[in-house]
Amino acid sequence: QLVESGGGSVQAGGSLRLSCAGPRYSYDTYCMAWFRQASGKEREGVATIDSSGATYYADSAKGRFTISRDISLNTVYLQMDNLQPEDTAMYYCAADGVIGGSWYEYNYRGQGTQVTVS
Repeated sequence: QLVESGGGSVQAGGSLRLSCAGPRYSYDTYCMAWFRQASGKEREGVATIDSSGATYYADSAKGRFTISRDISLNTVYLQMDNLQPEDTAMYYCAADGVIGGSWYEYNYRGQGTQVTVS
């Protein structure tokens, strides 16, 4: 099971770092991703890191968010800088999917952590 942490409330322009821990998985073989879902909107992909460490971002995240991983800790991070009110959403991590895949195409999914930007 994946467990997210690090969410919270920040003012616009602030930063947060989300973590996703999943000690049962080998993070150097799985594609990992962060998704988010704002109230009344569909869940969308934010960032992905593949088994080689290559990263991919949604246009809304480019230049502000950074996905990374620590294989020794079985943890994936999402560093979010210059947060804006439109980034307010529940953020979820997922494992074992494909680049560009939807939430439901990932085999392992977390319960989410709330991010609120005012």
